[in-house]
Amino acid sequence: MAFACQKNSYLKELTTKVVSCTPAELKQVVNGKKQTLQGYEIITEDTVLFPEGGGQPDDRGTMNGIDVHRVTRRGGDAVLFVETAIEPGTEILQKVDWTRRFDHMQQHSAQHLITAIAEERYGWPTTSWDLGKEKSFIEMDTPKIGVEEMQELEKEVNTAIRKQLAMTPRLVDLGSSVLNSVRTRGLPDDHVGQVRIVEIETIEANTCCGTHVANLSHLQSIKLLGAEKGKKSKTNLYFLAGNRVLDYLGKCLTNEKLLTGFLKCGPDGHPQAAEKIQKSLKVANKSTTMLLRDLAALEAYRYNNQADKDPVLVLHRKEGDLEFLNMIANEINLQNCLALLTAGDEKGAGMFLAAGPDDIIKEVGPKIAECLEGKGASKTGRYQGKANKMSKRSTAEEVLRSYTQKLTAG
Repeated sequence: MAFACQKNSYLKELTTKVVSCTPAELKQVVNGKKQTLQGYEIITEDTVLFPEGGGQPDDRGTMNGIDVHRVTRRGGDAVLFVETAIEPGTEILQKVDWTRRFDHMQQHSAQHLITAIAEERYGWPTTSWDLGKEKSFIEMDTPKIGVEEMQELEKEVNTAIRKQLAMTPRLVDLGSSVLNSVRTRGLPDDHVGQVRIVEIETIEANTCCGTHVANLSHLQSIKLLGAEKGKKSKTNLYFLAGNRVLDYLGKCLTNEKLLTGFLKCGPDGHPQAAEKIQKSLKVANKSTTMLLRDLAALEAYRYNNQADKDPVLVLHRKEGDLEFLNMIANEINLQNCLALLTAGDEKGAGMFLAAGPDDIIKEVGPKIAECLEGKGASKTGRYQGKANKMSKRSTAEEVLRSYTQKLTAG
């Protein structure tokens, strides 16, 4: 069975009926956090919302104004997850998120075109592909793709787009001899009904369940971004198609304008200006490191030579880092003293280092990290890490000072 979205990928809404409504839950990740939605799995007589398949993500949209959070295929049915129950027999209006759908149509159709020409022209079979949120890639069974080959491939796929070739889906019976002459990676184990073939005029025919453009001209253009080494002697070829090319160009122009303002030169001069700044930065970093080393030695000398030396050294430098803190610790005589050294924003986050006899530091280090609401690790008389509340340095100091008696006992 072919769904309405597979018969006409440009269909944006559909009136159909609910067949079943079953309580369910959906596990998903939103903004990097896992969450579980309580809701219902809805099966309808037909669907304009595409369930994931063929490497293409599922659609988003609504049913009677209710958000659809997931669409999957189960045998011959599309299963739509919503948070509100809809009674079986209810007539509903499905609407597809067209921006998302058309983007997927462009990327998926571009993958078919690139795959077909790459295999025919260079003998690079496609083993898998990924439709990413910003850019897609095709995994090709070749250990390397050269720059000139990639440029030629890009030229050929865009030539095909300019020819305005039709891209047409059709259905054939399972077991038909037609399937012997089309490219295929096999059918799902739970496939039922006829087999859907998507054909690019004069170029190829391929079994596929996804949604596609009706004409290659709707791809507008394809940009190959580059090739990277993949797994097991394969190569990942990254690409953009259609509106993503325009979006990418827009971002590039925005960045170009910003760099022109920062670097005080035109786009042609950006590489040289950036290289000059990088060299200057290296010199500045080297000078800063030397000055910090001298400052660390001076701070340690001042502490080591105090007439009535405090058994606890507490020092904070806003502009310092862990390297600077370790420089100071290296210069201090830690046999009979403890040190709490910090760097960073006094009211925000920063770095800390506690130093002294190993047995004491192993015990007090985690307590100091807890005071500063941070994390750290111990290694040979030192406990260092990141602090999230540098404003609590005085509390951490009190904890460290409570261990001075152990210095005397030792």
